Amino acid sequence: MDPGPPALPGGFVDPYVGSMKRLVILGGGTGGTIMANRLRSEYAEEALSITVVDQDDHHVYQPGLLFVPFGLADPEEISRTRHRQFHKGIDFQRAEVDRVDIDLDRVYLADGTTLDYDVLIVATGARLVPEETEGLLGEGWMEKVFTFYTPEGAAALAEALEGFDGGRLVINIVDMPIKCPVAPLEFSFLADWYFTQRGIRDQVELVYVTPLDGAFTKPVASATLAGLLEEKGVELVTEFNTGEVDGAGGRLIGYDEREVPFDLLVTIPVHSGAEYVGRSPGLGDDLDFVPTDERTLQSKVRPNIFAIGDATSVPASKAGSVTHFEGETLTENVRRFLAGRDLEPGFDGHANCFIETGFHKALLIDFNYDTEPLPGRFPGAAGPLQLLRESRLNHLGKLMFQWIYWHVLLPGHEMPGIGSDMTLSGKHTEETP
Repeated sequence: MDPGPPALPGGFVDPYVGSMKRLVILGGGTGGTIMANRLRSEYAEEALSITVVDQDDHHVYQPGLLFVPFGLADPEEISRTRHRQFHKGIDFQRAEVDRVDIDLDRVYLADGTTLDYDVLIVATGARLVPEETEGLLGEGWMEKVFTFYTPEGAAALAEALEGFDGGRLVINIVDMPIKCPVAPLEFSFLADWYFTQRGIRDQVELVYVTPLDGAFTKPVASATLAGLLEEKGVELVTEFNTGEVDGAGGRLIGYDEREVPFDLLVTIPVHSGAEYVGRSPGLGDDLDFVPTDERTLQSKVRPNIFAIGDATSVPASKAGSVTHFEGETLTENVRRFLAGRDLEPGFDGHANCFIETGFHKALLIDFNYDTEPLPGRFPGAAGPLQLLRESRLNHLGKLMFQWIYWHVLLPGHEMPGIGSDMTLSGKHTEETP
């Protein structure tokens, strides 16, 4: 008797053995690497070809950029070659993407090469577009106006902080969404620690300027974080929509004509999706992010296009933990799509972030689409990590995460004891104070 096509892990039957399908992944960062490695482990090369495209061969551990300005990390130590992060049997092509034709199922590369696909995953993240803010790249850029969201900017800011002996240091989020929404807060907390260590904290005025109506997007966490800012002597300026940066005069100018003076500005510029998305009719929205179903991660533009991580339009944080949790749902749904099955609406918006607060402490938040960060324990009631409370163990957890990133997350392994779905176990809700 014919046993039929071989079963995949989890009981799914792969109907395409002997009829290879083509998967193209645009972007070799966190999301692209996780998906390539997970799906390579699921399918034989004869069943599914996997091609990853990225414009360079440098994979940066982006959470590490936060530490560079304070001399706690070196840009070279948080960067590795992309192609070495992929499992055997994955074709990595270093090239710029010119555009995607979603009607022809074809990717056009800048060198004239074309790649046809049966399934496309967009994983090209978010990019900084400082040119969108008047004056930001003008006089003062990389002199007294910096960003730590790039390796070059973080390294230049390290030199600027080293020579900063006092004055008004402003941390400004120009607009949302941004990568790692807690990173600007972390910078504020570390700046408080840094200048205290140098013995000049009383000579430095720290100001945190945000377009939000509070320190963070979620009420409970926002109150906790605003309290920490106040405790550390950081002024909080809310609902400030930056319209112009006057580098020469040292002024942030809001659309409502409010002004915030600075001697040194740390800016988080406007973010958008990859440029090629804008050159690909029908693929992206006005900000060049890919309209994506928030539960299945299938694009809303074509059924054979999926998106992951910062490239999506889903209303979750643009953070590495979100990408990791999305990976499980997306792996399942690519398999289901190839098998002709209904997709699983499995992603719940789970996000989980260590927030460095200085003085060798950090707090931890864990939330999803429906549940905001709550106090308690993590990963469950008996978990060792405290939620929404500073601890040295949380700080050590943040430091340890870099090893986990390279050796567990990128290779596509699961985190023991931490599922992709957020759990209420250990969290203090109104019903279980």
